[in-house]
This record gives sequence, structure tokens and C-alpha cells, in this order.
Amino acid sequence: MSKTLIRGAKVLGGEPQDVLIDGGVVEAVGQDLSAEGAEVVEAGGKVLLPGLVDLHTHLREPGREDSETVLTGTRAAASGGYTNVFAMANTFPVADTAGVVEQVWRLGQESGYCDVQPIGAVTVGLEGAKLAELGAMHESAAGVTVFSDDGKCVHDAVIMRRALEYVKAFGGVVAQHAQEPRLTEGAQMNEGVVSAELGLGGWPAVAEESVIARDVLLAEHVGSRVHICHLSTAGSVEIVRWAKSRGIDVTAEVTPHHLLLTDELVRSYNPVYKVNPPLRTERDVMALREALADGTIDIVATDHAPHPHEDKDCEWAAAAMGMVGLETALSVVQETMVDTGLLDWAGVADRMSFKPAKIGQATGHGRPVSAGEPANLTLVDTEYRGPVDPAGFASRSRNTPYEGRELPGRVTHTWLRGKATLVDGKLT
Repeated sequence: MSKTLIRGAKVLGGEPQDVLIDGGVVEAVGQDLSAEGAEVVEAGGKVLLPGLVDLHTHLREPGREDSETVLTGTRAAASGGYTNVFAMANTFPVADTAGVVEQVWRLGQESGYCDVQPIGAVTVGLEGAKLAELGAMHESAAGVTVFSDDGKCVHDAVIMRRALEYVKAFGGVVAQHAQEPRLTEGAQMNEGVVSAELGLGGWPAVAEESVIARDVLLAEHVGSRVHICHLSTAGSVEIVRWAKSRGIDVTAEVTPHHLLLTDELVRSYNPVYKVNPPLRTERDVMALREALADGTIDIVATDHAPHPHEDKDCEWAAAAMGMVGLETALSVVQETMVDTGLLDWAGVADRMSFKPAKIGQATGHGRPVSAGEPANLTLVDTEYRGPVDPAGFASRSRNTPYEGRELPGRVTHTWLRGKATLVDGKLT
């Protein structure tokens, strides 16, 4: 593998330094480095971050290759600066056996654009009735450590307790999609002023908050780890903050779209804004930003949810829920957290690389940019600002809520173990 010298990069937003990559690892970081025969990348003050890690991605394969495949999804990931993604289990067939998770894992290895770590289902078929083969998935070649029925809630308290007990034996974590099903029957958007005016079925905040409250107490009782997927309300923030103050082993994520968009956008009836959990109020958005800044919310996760055109280009009630996010996540975080002064770039590295890698036990990812560490890196032009054009996405789907919207920041280069997967904004 050839050497690469990144010259004049702001490592984690600090003073410009040179970074030398050799043999898949960072060989040196410092001033005025040189390496004979090295490929030189002139960073020109761009920010160098560790490769991003997404704990919540839907790659759709097997079964919904019309939406996304492991190959197209990992190409989208590399375009967004990611070197590792965790693939959710709601595929067809469901990733509830060792065979299916190994298939996804091997497809990720074949793609070569980023590492793919499958997430195993908590229950058989995501039906919430019987625990899936948690131990077998963990012992498989995929080495599953995170389990989730995302898309559905593990609503039965006994099943959730048993899952928490089971994964405790090998240090795993259950990632909960917090949605009380009876409270969200027929729900189309956030329950509030806008839903009342539009006459759309409301999705109350308490449907999320009640499940989170139950599950942090179960985790405390069992002495196990629980992770809260796509936390979206101010009330959920307070419950997680309280749980952490008690020493409960809980972590939580927020999506980029819940940091930026509100339920006011639903007035357009454009199904691109239909998502689970729904877009909330401005008050919720501000609470989520503050919680991400103070560490109550641990990480940013995309919940990248690709859908084919026909599943979104229809009337609101019939449309699928979800948004693509891998290629715009870092830009949205820059706009909502960095440009507002709530986080610096070291904080972004913490929330989008270090901590998600730790939660998911992603070996070799979320490591410091220093000598001897794996060269999983991304270079960001933070001065760039331009409109989002989904026609240029690497993802197979185009259901982005940001089409035509100006966002800051652009990933120019991504390296996976020293191998460039993105160069000058173009996939290799």
C-alpha cells in the first residue's frame, strides 16, 4: 500500500498539521513531515476527523434491494465520511439468525467502502413474541454486539427484560425503538398544534417517553446496557438525564433531522418529511441540541432509511416513513451544532466517531488521529456551502428532506485503513 501525506490539516479542528499514512496506519502526525514517494493531499486547512461511525443505518439488503444494497449504502457512507456502519435488522428475511447476519457482514467486506457491522434482531421476525438467536448471532463470524427490533418497539416488558439479561452475559447492548404501539395507532405526525390543524393522527411524545422510562428502570434492575434509538422529545431528554444521574447504564442517540427540522414542515404535506419518530416541535429541537452538547445524548446516528421513489411520491397517509441521511449528516451537524457554537470539531469527533464506536464495540474505529492508530479518516471542507442535490447521491434512494437546501461543509476525502474510498468528493 502506498504512502499518503495529508499536508496542513486541522486535526479535530486544531492547528494545521501533517499526517502521514503508511501501511493502513497513521505513521506520524506533526509539522513539516515528508515521505519519499508518498501521495500528497493538500488539505489547505480542512478539518481532519477520525472516520465516522453510524450506529443506525438501514442497508435494506437482503430483500429490499430496490431501496438500497450493502454496496450502494456503503458507497453513500464513504461519501459522507463514514468508515463503519451498523446495519439494522429489519431486512427480508429479518436478521434474526447467524446465517443472515453473516450474509450482511460478508457483503460489507466485499464492498470495500466501509466496514459493516450487522445489528441482530431482538425477537424472531421482529414480532416481539420470542427472543431471537442472540447468542448464536454474537458467536457468528459477524460477532454481533448490538440488538434491535428497530422499526418496531420491543413493547413486552418481560421480553425486554429477558433480552437485557441475555446480552449482559457477553457485554452486548439492546437498542430500543421507543414507541408504545397502542399510543401510536394511526399516528401520522407529532401530536400537537400542527396535527390538530391539519387533521392528521397525532403521535404523542409520551408514546416515546413511557417506553424509555420503563426500559431504563429495567436496565437498572437487570444491571445491563440499554441504548435509546433516535430520541426525539424534550421529555425523553429529561428521562435519560435522570437515569444517568442514577448511574443507570443507558446511552442515547439523536438523528441529524431531529436536530434541524420541525413538524411545521408537515404543513406542506410533502411525504419526504414523514419519518419515525416524527419531526417534533422547535422546543424539542432546541432541547435535543442542548442535550447533545452536554452529553446527555451520547451520539449522532443517521437512521439512514432509503425508500424507492414510488414509496414517497404518493399521498401522505400512504407514504413510507424515513429519510436518507448518510451523505448529509455531517453537514447538518455542522449547521446545528458547530456553527451555533454548541460543539467544536473535537466534540463532533466524540459524538460521531469515538462514542458510537465504543457503544457498538467497533474494533479499529473511533480511534485518535495519532501515530500507530488505524488510518480510518475523513477530511472535511468546512468552508464550503452549497445546495443539496440528491441527483448526485451514491445512495440508491433520493428521499432527502434537504433537496435544494443550502448546507455547510463537504467531505472531500475518506480513508478506510489507509485506502482512499473518496478523493476530491468522488468515490474511488
